[in-house]
Parts: sequence; structure tokens; C-alpha cells
Amino acid sequence: MPATQPPDRAAPPVGQLASALWLSPAEQQAWRAFLTVHRAVFAALEARLQSESGMPLAYYSILVTLAEAPDRTLRMGELAAQLHASPSSTSHAVTRLESWGWVDRRNDPTDRRAQLAVLTDEGLQALADAAPGHVAAVREYLFAPLTPEQITQLRVISETVTAAREETSGVGGDAADSGDAE
Repeated sequence: MPATQPPDRAAPPVGQLASALWLSPAEQQAWRAFLTVHRAVFAALEARLQSESGMPLAYYSILVTLAEAPDRTLRMGELAAQLHASPSSTSHAVTRLESWGWVDRRNDPTDRRAQLAVLTDEGLQALADAAPGHVAAVREYLFAPLTPEQITQLRVISETVTAAREETSGVGGDAADSGDAE
């Protein structure tokens, strides 16, 4: 028995294996198109934001998320969850933003184990300076080629996939990846 095969299961017939491992042609085309557009749009957004504002897209997303929070403040764990990022990567990014004076990290007065991330006035100004170029880039790279109906379809499809992912993962709206483009 091969080392990768569990001891209590026989290998499936080749026909079953092939159908179980591969996407249908329509699924494969949709999957590859999704990967291509995701990579292309995010790479273009990242390059433009770095060039024009000197910050990566992940940092911009942190600034946006904090700017939208009450008192421009979130617990670090909640910030990571809203960004769909790991607590560790969020902590590293906040450390860098702290060194730039854009975010302050404070102890949570209601829970000594938790820390708060607070957007500073300087961070809000950095966001305000970067936002016009970033918004123009999102419009150019993502929305300009689409009709209003396609923009609505993109939103509905994205919300549907996100809701299904959150439902199956048991996450109530906050987990996984970190390249959000606000």
C-alpha cells in the first residue's frame, strides 16, 4: 500500500480519481479567469500605490479599516479579522505603521490581554493623500472595463462566495486573506 494512502481505504478507480481531482472545463475557465484578474488587478494596484504613496496595499487597507472604525480604534484581533489577515501579519504591519507615526498601539483598558490599534492624525492624513490615486486606480483597473450590470454581478458573486466561505468556515464575517483593496 502506498505511504500516501490511508490504511483503511482502497485506491479509487482511475476514472473516479480523474473526475474527483479536476475541475470541469467551465469551472477551470472561470477559476483561471478569476486568478488572472485577481493577480493582475492587485499587482497593478500594489505597484501604483507603492509608486504614488510609498505604501503597500496591505497598509492602505489597515488605514482604511481604522478610519472607518469608531474613534479610529480597533482591537488588534478585530483589525486582523476585518482584514481577513493573520494576527501575526497584522501585528507586523501595525509595527511598521507605528514607526511611521500613522498608528498608535495602546493597551485595551477593558482587557489587559488585548491591544488597540489607533489611527493617528498623521495616519489619517496619509490615507487622505493616498486615497484619490488609489480610487482612480481601482476605477481604471477594475470598473472601467465593466458595464453597470457587470459591476452589480461582480458584487453579487463576490458576496455570495464570501457568505458561503464564512458559513462553511464558521467565521462570522472575518478571516482568511489580506489583500483587500478599499
